Amino acid sequence: MCRFCVEHGDGERWYLQAANYAADLESDLARRGYVVSFISDFERNRSRILAGLSALRALPRPVADPLRERVSARMQEKHFGQPVPIEECEKIFRIATSVVRIPCLCRGQRDPDEGVCLVVTVRPVDDVLAEGWASYADGPDVSAFERLDLEGAMGLLRACAERGLAHTVWTFHTPFIAAICNCDLASGCMAMNLTLKHDIKLMWKGEWVARLAEERCTACGACVEACPFGALAAARNGGPVVFGEHACWGCGTCRTACATRALALVERRTVPALAIDWWLIDKVSARAGRH
Repeated sequence: MCRFCVEHGDGERWYLQAANYAADLESDLARRGYVVSFISDFERNRSRILAGLSALRALPRPVADPLRERVSARMQEKHFGQPVPIEECEKIFRIATSVVRIPCLCRGQRDPDEGVCLVVTVRPVDDVLAEGWASYADGPDVSAFERLDLEGAMGLLRACAERGLAHTVWTFHTPFIAAICNCDLASGCMAMNLTLKHDIKLMWKGEWVARLAEERCTACGACVEACPFGALAAARNGGPVVFGEHACWGCGTCRTACATRALALVERRTVPALAIDWWLIDKVSARAGRH
């Protein structure tokens, strides 16, 4: 299991612990301020990050790699994520019963009707959202944000899975959880791009991993196109698709595309070779935190 499960979940899945969802964000000034500044300063911070990446690429690896590790260690304390299968998203919605659909900052959206991101809290946080978006001259209208019940939230996630988007849960001042996003690289997700393309880890791998039943695979390739993390490749010589378990992040999105149910999820901790992946990540993060 990931470090957050040990530190913030008593050995269980950290994102299913009710204590990690703020009951009253309005009175928690530090976390409230972080959420507001995250929204209001997002475009400015994105420009700074992109400029920093250009500088980072110019550095030799012995200098750049420790910097990447330090950034990851800091982000674990502030804003960090993990893919979560849709079944466990439903459990989150039952804990954090206030679910609000918002425009996606990474996509530069302003129309709330196109949003694929969800604010998930125990109590409504309308004032926090209004303050965060107040600096955007072109909107959006926070009063128009859609409040979703369990059925509506699950319907949105199913539609996102059909588009090949991974469901990811995010902290705002760890371990406080405030959002579920639906992302892929093509959508412009900053965290996924930094993690997968620039080796700056802003996400843990999920608590699950896909398993392929080759005898059921028809080599149609639908799962290859759907996988947001590139863990599946086209069939070779007419055989089943090629699955790379070390590249799998455990989002479960591939299952939606598979008409023959050849893909399923198992707990990552039951696969010894993959449990080592987590140990290595924790080792790197701990070393970076000591610098």
